[in-house]
Order: sequence, then C-alpha cells, then structure tokens
Amino acid sequence: MEEDMSRELSVGELLERANRDRTPDFDEPTLIGGDIAVKSEADRNADPCTARGCLWRKWTDGKVYIPFYITNHFSSREQAIIIRGLESFSSISCIRFRPYQDGDHEWLSIESRNGCYSYVGRQGGGQTVSLSRQGCLYHSTVQHELLHALGFNHEQTRSDRDSYIKVHWENIVDGMAYNFDKIDTLNQGTSYDYNSVMQYERYAFSKNNRCISVKLNATFDLLP
Repeated sequence: MEEDMSRELSVGELLERANRDRTPDFDEPTLIGGDIAVKSEADRNADPCTARGCLWRKWTDGKVYIPFYITNHFSSREQAIIIRGLESFSSISCIRFRPYQDGDHEWLSIESRNGCYSYVGRQGGGQTVSLSRQGCLYHSTVQHELLHALGFNHEQTRSDRDSYIKVHWENIVDGMAYNFDKIDTLNQGTSYDYNSVMQYERYAFSKNNRCISVKLNATFDLLP
C-alpha cells in the first residue's frame, strides 16, 4: 500500500521517485527545486513567493480560507488521502481549506498531472496542485505540496538557514546544488523546523553517501 511505503521513505525521497522520469505535457509548468512550479523558463531563476503579494488573505476572524477543487481524476480512496491532508492544517493553524464555490476567484485545482508539484503561494485564478496517482498520494507528500501552495519554500532554502544547518556542498551531486541555494524568504514568523515535511533529508542529492546537511543545534536531529 502507498501509505505503508511512505513510512519507510522521506518526503524528499518520495518526491524524487515520483518526479524522476517525469515527462510533462505541453501545458504543464517548468519545475525548479524538484517540485516547485514556475510559469515559464524566464521565471526559473526567480525567488518564488518572497513578496507579500503571494500570500493568501486573512479574514477578520483571523482565519485564512482557501477554496479547493478536486478533479475527477481520483478514486474515493485517493480523495480521502487528499482530504485528510487538507484537514490536517485546521487543528494546528489558522488555515481552513473549503470546497470551491461559484464566484470564487482564486482556488487550488488539485489534479493528477505528471508528477508532484505546486506553485509557491497565491497565483490568482485556479492554480494547479499536481498529485499524480502514480507516486504522490501519501499524507506527507500532500502536505508538502499544499504548504508550497500556502507560500512556503523548502526549509533548507530559508534566508536564515546558515544559523541552523551547515551544507556540505562538496557532497552534492553535480547539477543539484541549486536545491540548497538560499533565497530571501519571508519565513512567515516561523522558527526553523528540522523535522518539517519541507526539509530535505540529510542525504538528499548526495553523490557519495555522505551527509549533505548537518544540524548546528545539537538539541535537534535532521531527518535521516
């Protein structure tokens, strides 16, 4: 079962496996950082969601309501995995995902496209969150892509990253170092989370089975 496999593989490994042999359709976006969608090649070097314009609106009750629409690509069991991921945010944050309604101008269109990916932050209109039926329907993967849609980048690219982890560039596979480039992230008032589903595991993109990232705070452990 897919959920059983997810207990053995980290979210980074699940994403790498799902997107490894991805062949995008003509209307699909360019991906950077493994699973971050950008609208064109011209945006490849842009820092996604580093301005407040990409954040979702907070209402007067303090909640952030985000409409979603799940396409008919998915079985009932697969929809249940997605719904579980959507609902997991309400108990720990002000985020409230709700079904799309006529008149909504911005929403998440959750589809089974080629691979696992999402744009970072609010894009306007219906923005695709791709959760392919072949490899993306794990709780951690669903949460990861939804966090991108909320405006979160990968944890190890945070602007304050060097205060928390040391990156061993010499151990990274050639051509993959960009996954660890820092960007001018907002961080949204959150502390660095070593165990976040947005944090790549310590051996991610290693070319020699040596650690890529090492924690600087001995109180915490990085994901294995």
